[in-house]
Amino acid sequence: MAGMMEKAMNLVSEKVGNTEKPEADITDFDLKKVGMDSISYHAKVAVKNPYSVPVPITQISYTLKCSGRVIVSGTIPDPGNIKANDTTMLDVPVKIPHSMLVSLGKDIGKDWDIDYTLELGLAIDLPVIGNFTIPLSHSGEIKLPSLSDLWKGDKEEETEKEI
Repeated sequence: MAGMMEKAMNLVSEKVGNTEKPEADITDFDLKKVGMDSISYHAKVAVKNPYSVPVPITQISYTLKCSGRVIVSGTIPDPGNIKANDTTMLDVPVKIPHSMLVSLGKDIGKDWDIDYTLELGLAIDLPVIGNFTIPLSHSGEIKLPSLSDLWKGDKEEETEKEI
């Protein structure tokens, strides 16, 4: 009886292990908004669902590292579903306080940018399999806003407040 149970468990584990799973890719990471206390960047993430049913994303976790240091990290609980048999585009906001940017003065250097690595974890709830996390990583350079960008951002906030 024990041998039969072991064979059944091996068969199930093999089938689950070979099951196609959703795939994801960070397609872009750009400046979204400059505020009085922070700068907001947004990561665009394409998530492909091979299943004929929508799959819920239970959480997105993110960590932004510059010069090997964690600059900001956080989670976005329950961001929605991945469309069935389709690719869903997710917008993951990453807000960086100005105080953190000041501490990176050495890395900013002459070209006014910061080398970064963005790590994301998309936790999804797969049918039969259960919770599954898709790890993603994207590296590049963050171009810091110029003084004119800061001025423009403040003017936009004032206009929004007036409306």
